[in-house]
Amino acid sequence: MTQLLKKPLFNPEGDTDVLLRRMIGGNTTNLNDFNNMRYGWVSDWYRQAMNNFWIPEEINLSQDVKDYPNLLPQERSAYDKILSFLVFLDSIQTANLPCIGEYITANEINLCLSIQAFQECVHSQSYSYMLDSICSPVERNDILYQWKTDEHLLQRNTFIGNLYNEFQKNKTPFHLLKVMMANYILEGIYFYSGFMFFYNLSRNGKMPGSAQEIRYINRDENTHLWLFRNMILELQKEEPELFTEDTIQILKEMMMEGVRQEIAWGHYVIGDQIAGLTKEMITEYIQYLGNLRFTSLGFDPIYPGFEKEPESMRWVSQYSNANMVKTDFFEAKSTAYAKSTALIDDL
Repeated sequence: MTQLLKKPLFNPEGDTDVLLRRMIGGNTTNLNDFNNMRYGWVSDWYRQAMNNFWIPEEINLSQDVKDYPNLLPQERSAYDKILSFLVFLDSIQTANLPCIGEYITANEINLCLSIQAFQECVHSQSYSYMLDSICSPVERNDILYQWKTDEHLLQRNTFIGNLYNEFQKNKTPFHLLKVMMANYILEGIYFYSGFMFFYNLSRNGKMPGSAQEIRYINRDENTHLWLFRNMILELQKEEPELFTEDTIQILKEMMMEGVRQEIAWGHYVIGDQIAGLTKEMITEYIQYLGNLRFTSLGFDPIYPGFEKEPESMRWVSQYSNANMVKTDFFEAKSTAYAKSTALIDDL
């Protein structure tokens, strides 16, 4: 298979036998049949993602409105730049996911991709709600578009953006695998300096509402990570010829570049200037995540000595744990819906 063909939307001649369904190159009818799924894990994923539904405005940001003007200059600069980066990431995700779905021929996988795209819209809405609450419209627009003027931000966005654009020009299975890996890196590596920054602010008694918004977003990102990990694992079974030594090396180099960029970004935007975080803590945690993500795909660790979560960063997991029925920082409200099934973040 040298080129992927965009699946037809109306296809009466499509296969109805679930055993013939494939991740790519299949002959799908596009019928959403919830009783007959080729991939058993999709049912649990779908229910988890649906149970994660939330609305940004339901989180109280009144304390953040008071805290934001009083942040230290280095805290406010980091808050603004990280938010600008996150806004861009979720925006490009919203645009890219349907492009991937056009070539995925397993209808239940496309159901998942549609939910993820919706959730990325909610995340973008959440960031806008945060900005609209704490600053003026002029400041808001300046923060939203810092990714175009800050060379560090632009460089980071260019790496992922070019990989996404590359698939627009080259519709091959290899380039689809690369764009899947780019999604996996984005969801599993790229967000985490930002997440840890917001959690650290909260544990320092600042911006609790922002941290709570991030916890909900983090919970969604865990499911997105789960989705793309399983898509890549299914491709390993169905298209083993894609996973040559050279291809695996390319995936490894992509992961290493994602880790390198996330560490450099964390050093630039957080550095040693924020109470509770250091460059060393950032470096160790992101290398740990790189190992965790890569080994979850069945490959060997990349960074020797960082196979376990650093003791100094255990608090990040405590803040982001989606299964903890924990009271909000500012109101008596559970952060994990009772109807949600347990989500184990082993990715």
